[in-house]
Amino acid sequence: MSVNMSDNTISPAVSPAAETPAAKTPRRWPAVLIGLCLVAGVAGGLGWFMHKPKVPLAQLASDKLGMSRPDGLLETNSLSQLPKDLLAVPFLKETLTEDFVFYYEAHADRLGLIGSLRRIIYEHDLKLQDSLIEQLFDQPADVALWRGADGRLKDFLLVMDRGGLAKLLEPLAKVALDDTQLTQVGTVKVGADDVALYQLTYNATKALLFASHGDKLVVLSNPTKLYDAETSAAEESGSVSTKSIAALLNGDKLFPEAFGLQPRAPEVKQRLSVNASVLAMGYQRFIPNFSGLRFDMDDKGWHSFLAMDELDNQPDFDFKPIWQAMPMGASACVALPLAAEQQKPLLVKLGAEEKVAQALTDHMAGAAGLCWYADSRLYTPLLVASLNDSDSAKLDGDLGNLFGSMVGAYEGNVEEHAFPVVEKKEGENHQWQRQVSSNFGPYAAKDAENPDAITGKAFMKVSLARHGSTLLFSLDDKLVDKALGTLDKRFPPMADVVPKDLLMPVYFGPDSMAQLMQQETLDSLPQDMEPVFYNAAQTYLIPKLRKLGGYGKYALTLPKGSEPDGHWQWLPLEWKAL
Repeated sequence: MSVNMSDNTISPAVSPAAETPAAKTPRRWPAVLIGLCLVAGVAGGLGWFMHKPKVPLAQLASDKLGMSRPDGLLETNSLSQLPKDLLAVPFLKETLTEDFVFYYEAHADRLGLIGSLRRIIYEHDLKLQDSLIEQLFDQPADVALWRGADGRLKDFLLVMDRGGLAKLLEPLAKVALDDTQLTQVGTVKVGADDVALYQLTYNATKALLFASHGDKLVVLSNPTKLYDAETSAAEESGSVSTKSIAALLNGDKLFPEAFGLQPRAPEVKQRLSVNASVLAMGYQRFIPNFSGLRFDMDDKGWHSFLAMDELDNQPDFDFKPIWQAMPMGASACVALPLAAEQQKPLLVKLGAEEKVAQALTDHMAGAAGLCWYADSRLYTPLLVASLNDSDSAKLDGDLGNLFGSMVGAYEGNVEEHAFPVVEKKEGENHQWQRQVSSNFGPYAAKDAENPDAITGKAFMKVSLARHGSTLLFSLDDKLVDKALGTLDKRFPPMADVVPKDLLMPVYFGPDSMAQLMQQETLDSLPQDMEPVFYNAAQTYLIPKLRKLGGYGKYALTLPKGSEPDGHWQWLPLEWKAL
């Protein structure tokens, strides 16, 4: 998890009260949207499309106080110890090493902040130890995080237990009367006390707000997010009211409730929680039952948890048909329960006829899954889904129409502005394929049957197939062909390597994943165009990927009989070596 502080700029005054559209390409965007939706499902881990929660959301204490719900939460015994604790995971230690710790300890924002505080201490002749900053970072703290416009966790609100440092920090308050970087900008009411709110500027254009009361220190990284709930309303993510600042200074624990958690137990040294909005990259509405992920560290090591919400008409968690259809040798896989009736609006929006969309959603069932393979590309996973009709062949007409209307690109060199859909039928198999011009395609334009018809330098053969009651789809036709061979028992399935009696939503093959990541990295850095970055990748990244490839395969499993019951139900995840 990375936190970007670099975009927080100073506002002129902080008060606690306070082009031409691109040409259309008729068929390209539906295909892109489908791909993004698939990626969103993987980023989220588990979920099904566009369902309503069974239980209405309750209003939290932080909602009433006017603090927007955070996207991430870090609860720690020691902020300075966190990077080193992450390296306690053998997998991360081999791939990140000490460079990871050095990056955070030498981050420009951290160094700038430390430098500003040291200048204030020196110029005002304050009797403070030079190790004060290090002592501050070594205290217990809770950090709520919000996403910025780019989707990364950026703005934060930190609550720290100062303990014995409370008295040592008191001289800083007097400095605010005549310092250019440290100024008092207002007060907040904590009980009967008026507590001063300060703004500290650093690195020329950065600023943060802080206030202290008793043994609590509260720090807000973005001063523009502070507002007075009495006179205005929160309008954006990361908004923090003066009321919520006061409650935190008074000792209220506002953060854990937003993640369905109780306050951190003393034996838990580190607890990191992120909600689905961070992992789903803006596509949370497609996976509404997936709430978040959590990682706890205690004396026994790190533990993983998955949060889920209860929804109406929940399908069963049965992923076995997915693993029977997926070819062996995947880099990574994810399986998700699929509730189909709510997919109809999405299909219609992407170009399907109302009748076709209804017919397909009526017959979709079970689970869906995605797998990536080292002999393909990161953006061309294999999708497997199921139909609930024993006579699935009667849907072939609708499937073909849907494929033809939603898959393709504007082809300027073709009379119909789209290549024809090629159908192949053999036994239980019915396959639809369309050639699509794309610079990201695996085939060079010169290898096409008619090279002059290709727009750009490459193309792909997008394929959809039905084998009995199983649907297969990929931008890489070779993966669909391999899956058909798997269902015909000419190629071994993933079912031969995954646990037979465990509920496995996620599979991870480090050796194959390392090959895939190496290929994607080097392909994005052509040696003749990016020699510096190419050499850096060869020197620093590739050795790490080789270490990653040395690890065995893992299955991420849920307890047998797992089923969400209410909001934010945390289920333990087990990494099972295969």
